[in-house]
Amino acid sequence: MTALQQSIDETRIAAAAADRMKAEDIVAFDVSNQMAICDTMLVASASNERQVLAVAEEIEKDLALKAQVHPKSREGIAEAQWILLDYGDIIVHVMHEEARGFYNLERLWRDCPQVDLELPQEATQE
Repeated sequence: MTALQQSIDETRIAAAAADRMKAEDIVAFDVSNQMAICDTMLVASASNERQVLAVAEEIEKDLALKAQVHPKSREGIAEAQWILLDYGDIIVHVMHEEARGFYNLERLWRDCPQVDLELPQEATQE
């Protein structure tokens, strides 16, 4: 089983919004074979709390306008160190770069295929 195309499309919308807000290290994984709770996980970094919040808000706005979906839950808004947006089929993690380095979520999904986010080349290179 692979992620539904709708989930991939929504993940790409979220990634484009994060990229537009200058998030870094944007990556998504197709976790549909490993987890029953969702299809994809998107992770993006920001350099400070204000930017973490701005990236999360832009993702919410774009998904509401372009895909007519709203998060089932939102966690971490007050601290803005690690904001989790749960859309059911996709889960978005917007993390302060220090928190991302500490938790290293990518190691959990390293065996899962990455989702091609179709971002401009500059956005995916560091």
